Amino acid sequence: MKVERSVQNPIILPDNVKASRDDFEVHYVMNCGVTRFEGDVLLLLRVAETPINNDPNVALAPYFNEESGKVEVKSFDKNDERIKFDDPRFIEAPWDRILTTISHLRVARSKDGINFEVEDSPAMYPANKYEEFGIEDPRITKLGDTYYINYSSCASIGVTTCLATTKDFKNFERKGVIFTPDNKDVAIFPKKINNKYVALCRPASAEYKKREIWISESSDLVGWGNHKQLVSVNETEWDNGRIGCSAVPFLTEKGWVEIYHAADENDRYCLGALIMDKDDPTKILAKSSKPIMEPTASYEKWGFYGPVIFLCGCLVEDNTVKLYYGAADTSVCYAEIKLDDIYSELNYY
Repeated sequence: MKVERSVQNPIILPDNVKASRDDFEVHYVMNCGVTRFEGDVLLLLRVAETPINNDPNVALAPYFNEESGKVEVKSFDKNDERIKFDDPRFIEAPWDRILTTISHLRVARSKDGINFEVEDSPAMYPANKYEEFGIEDPRITKLGDTYYINYSSCASIGVTTCLATTKDFKNFERKGVIFTPDNKDVAIFPKKINNKYVALCRPASAEYKKREIWISESSDLVGWGNHKQLVSVNETEWDNGRIGCSAVPFLTEKGWVEIYHAADENDRYCLGALIMDKDDPTKILAKSSKPIMEPTASYEKWGFYGPVIFLCGCLVEDNTVKLYYGAADTSVCYAEIKLDDIYSELNYY
């Protein structure tokens, strides 16, 4: 696959983002929604922060306390053998399981699509019990003059998908939870199909441990139903661990194209592609037999958590798919793939 990575990668690093408060530091920035807005390329970044910690004997974990209405910090003794610190993403105690970071959404803008100015303040910050451990991985869908942003909300009660709207990326109106735990990786199609809104999603089966792509429909973008399994993992190939939607689907002459992510049994995250029928997206017309992009660069293989390439949005312009992706759960990077090159690598049914 002919993937052209930017020579300036990573294009946004944690050091490029100002912390939201003086006692916090930005730990990583990644997994951004993407759109064109007022002539600029606009990214809605996931920014993860940790409390500044000068004590090597304790671990600090931030969370939103609904009672106080503030983000507060818990402390854990690193010498307590009952507590697990082996996964950098979590602290696990017999009485608690909490993320080591708390995420919010931040706007970044660029004239050339490579050099971005990141706003100093959060666009959306944790604000309720569903967002206890932060808000993550936004996808942006434009419908009419409104931008619909769905994002994962992490909390001790589960990971839900929530919806917000904006027209100016300054004022955001929360619409609440649209998919219950543990359903994430939601991408809303940018037009109605057969008079219904359609979304891809990824429910998780507690009984059988499956994480696969489903498809759902709605009449109002808030209440979703008619859920159907769309794509399952392939036990013998590169997507044999888990699979989920990444970018918002885009319409081509061949049908709806979805750039999706998948992980193998070793949690190596790659990107694939599939095509859905333009009038009935429950029908898969073609799908990747191998990744269209995999973590090979050093900044994709090593970081906060790697090897990972994770996508929440792309632009399709001049037959080119422009990918703004999270690398190793640490930074934002950029790459381009010709649409025809993607087509040539798919298996058609």
